[in-house]
Amino acid sequence: MNPLPTNLIQKFAEGVDTLYVLEQLDPVIEEHVRVLGIECRGKELFDLKGEYSQAMIKKVILGEEAEYLTTDMEIPPRPPALCPGCPHRGLFSALKPLNVMVSGDIGCYTLGALPPLSMMDTTICMGASVSALHGRNKIRPDEAKTSVAVIGDSTFVHSGITGMINAAYNQSNSKIIILDNSITGMTGHQQNPTTGKRINGDPTTAIDIEALAHSVGIERVLVVDPYDIAATREAIKAELEVDAPSVIISRIPCVLLKEVRAKQRKPFFVDPDKCVGCKACMKIGCPAISMKDKKSVFDFTQCVGCGMCKPLCKFDAIKEGD
Repeated sequence: MNPLPTNLIQKFAEGVDTLYVLEQLDPVIEEHVRVLGIECRGKELFDLKGEYSQAMIKKVILGEEAEYLTTDMEIPPRPPALCPGCPHRGLFSALKPLNVMVSGDIGCYTLGALPPLSMMDTTICMGASVSALHGRNKIRPDEAKTSVAVIGDSTFVHSGITGMINAAYNQSNSKIIILDNSITGMTGHQQNPTTGKRINGDPTTAIDIEALAHSVGIERVLVVDPYDIAATREAIKAELEVDAPSVIISRIPCVLLKEVRAKQRKPFFVDPDKCVGCKACMKIGCPAISMKDKKSVFDFTQCVGCGMCKPLCKFDAIKEGD
């Protein structure tokens, strides 16, 4: 909340003996409270880095340490992953064989930097993917045909549009891929100016990304279905050969949207008699797929039936649910 509610803070402070300000990272609120002449305790007790847990706060304020158990068991790492059925997985899978440099941005799709996809080379700040690619291609035009930028729809309207305008105005051979999942996924499914709804759900105008790209001077604008990995790959490959700026919109709604989940297809399964344990289906990095007894198995509670894995199997072992 900005500006901070001065009267509310002062009233609250009057009712306590000791005021603690708990905020991760920089002491923005703490410094404001001190400017108001209110004594408080903050960063002299709490670290500038890391996350604050209930146990840590209890130990700092009350001096009590919560009981906990330890084990000598080696726990396997569990890195974050894109959700089963996430359209971003299809886009990154399409890019992988093209051996391109991917200028990344901030959003769910940043998880594409992790194995097994490993398809993001840089992530600087919101909107930087487009600007960084444009600058790189102006300096190193010989590598323009082996580089792309990826940016989500909400990040694009937040701070990526200006980069696209700059790329069009200065005519860099930049390929901008907008991952349009019809929502702001990373921070909890907020609406954004492309969805046609305000943050409270009321209807409003929606930015037409295709029309916007055309309006700033980008002639080559196309929409791909990331669930069709092969077709998406061919479309991007063709655009990389063109000496002009392009906007490629990878468009499938987020699988966690209520209206999408209501239409969810039945989960896929593996025919164990046909599976040879080649692990080709594992290369897509879907949390619903694992190996058991040297065979692929699908977790029916996670699989959403997107079908992106099916073309990966050369032995026709992946079957659609009945």
